[in-house]
Parts: sequence; C-alpha cells; structure tokens
Amino acid sequence: MPALASLLFPLYAAALGTIDCSKILADKHNFDLSALDGPHSVMHSVEQPPSFLNTTYTINICRPLVPDSNVKKEERCPGPTRVCAIERLVNPNEETNAISRVIPIAGDLQNSGGGLLDASYTRLRTAPSPADQAREGVRVELHGGSYNGRKQRAVVEFLCDPDVTGVEEEEESVLDVYRREEGGNETTARGTMPLVFKKYGPEGAKGEVDVLTLEWRTKYACENVEGGGKEKGSWGFFTWFIIIAFLSIATYLIFGSWLNYNRYGARGWDLLPHGDTIRDVPYLIKDWSRRVFNTVQDSGSRGGYAAV
Repeated sequence: MPALASLLFPLYAAALGTIDCSKILADKHNFDLSALDGPHSVMHSVEQPPSFLNTTYTINICRPLVPDSNVKKEERCPGPTRVCAIERLVNPNEETNAISRVIPIAGDLQNSGGGLLDASYTRLRTAPSPADQAREGVRVELHGGSYNGRKQRAVVEFLCDPDVTGVEEEEESVLDVYRREEGGNETTARGTMPLVFKKYGPEGAKGEVDVLTLEWRTKYACENVEGGGKEKGSWGFFTWFIIIAFLSIATYLIFGSWLNYNRYGARGWDLLPHGDTIRDVPYLIKDWSRRVFNTVQDSGSRGGYAAV
C-alpha cells in the first residue's frame, strides 16, 4: 500500500496544482529537480524600430512565484503563477521603458480566470518521437494560464548536461540587449545560459492555445546523476547490521553498568559487565598475535620444504 501511494502521489499532487520537485515521475523513472527551486528568468528581444520589445519569462518549477509587493498589481502576475511573461517596450534613444503586457502562462489560476496547473511529465528516451528518443531528460508541461480569453501553456524541456547545474543563468539587462543588437549580433540568448527561450506562439488544431517553449540544460535531468535521475535508494543490509549491532552493544554496556552500580556498588572497570574479560582483551590479542607470528616464522624457516 505505501508503494502504491508513493506512485500515485505525484499524479495526485500535479492535479491539485502542486509539484514535488524531488519526485518528477516520468515513465517509472524519477527525476529530482529540487535543486532548481527558485525564480529563474530568460529574456527574448524583438526589434521594433526605434524601440525593442523585450519579454522576460520567469519560472519557478517547484512553487508559485512570489509577487513583488513594491510592483503595482496590474504590472505583475497573480500570486499562484508558476510561469509569468512581462513585455516591456524599450526605447534606448528616449530612455523609456513601459510595460505593455503581463501574461500569466501557467499556474494554479482557476481563481484568476484560468485553470489548474495540471502538470504532466514525459521521459524523452521513451517518448514516441524519434527526435526525443535521441535525447536524455524530461519534458514538463504546465497549464492554467489565460490572457484575453486565450489559454496559455508552458512546455519546459529539461535536457541532460553533466557539466551544468542549471542555475548559472544571468539575465541580460535592457542596455545589454541594445548594445548587442547595435553590434549586429542577432541572437536573442547567450549560448552559456542553461535556460533558453525557444518560442512562444499559437498552437493546436485551430491555434487556440498560446504555448511557451523553454529549454533547460542541467545535470539533474541526467538519469544516472547523483541527486538527479535515479531514485534515492534505502540503506543497505550491512549498514543496518552495523547500526543495530552498535546500538545493541551500547545498550548492553549501559544497562549492565547501571545494574552493577545499583546492585553491587561497583566502581571503575567493575561497572562494566564481564569487566575481567574486557580487561584481558589486550593481553588475549597480544598472545594470539605472538602465536600467529611464531607459526608463520616456523613454517617459513625451511624454505617451504618439510623436515625429513
């Protein structure tokens, strides 16, 4: 029964809008993404002369984002949001920076005009697509967002990279984006950033859902990394044996000492049960070592041949 509960809990928690980051269960394989807890951001910039449309996507895979109380309510996503997009129209020449849209993409937002988080997980190695099967990691799909009557969804692909923890990202400032664009570099994300924007736009049979796709490289998406892919195993038999033996001996000595003190008024070595035997242990070991040494010396004195 406990094993069944441990298998069903991740699905039940996801349906309620909560995610246990240490138990991302996909195709009977557990991914531990708890090290990625906290808000992480990536920026996408589109040139709209003479301005830039900069969109910052912020995600916390483990828990809802914490709203900044110093920011106006209309300029931030509602409390239970997990993935939030904030668009800013930036004009470097006039030094203006105005928020144009705030989009709650995913979260437990049924009380804010949206729906449930309804998280789902796909293990890439066993996914139907051959392209996915060539990669190692897990795809996390988050729902619940709504903007201007359009449903929102976030798809985050956690890809195995043994050399990256996944928390090294550094968001570019508006000025960095402007300077990079002025220099003729058209890329919109640094190559060293683990969290990368892929696309955002309408999807579905009729384009009825706006989907954000992010790619997140991290060692915790590897299936054989410690603290990442493998399920945490329990202690082995010998570990438990040593612990139980130690506790048993300690209990015996403590109880025996207490009994000798109260019954016989013993002191010092006499407190210990079988104190005489314990005092003789060093001498017994010394005598046993001498016997072994003499035996080895006698057998080796004839060069390996027996006496005639």
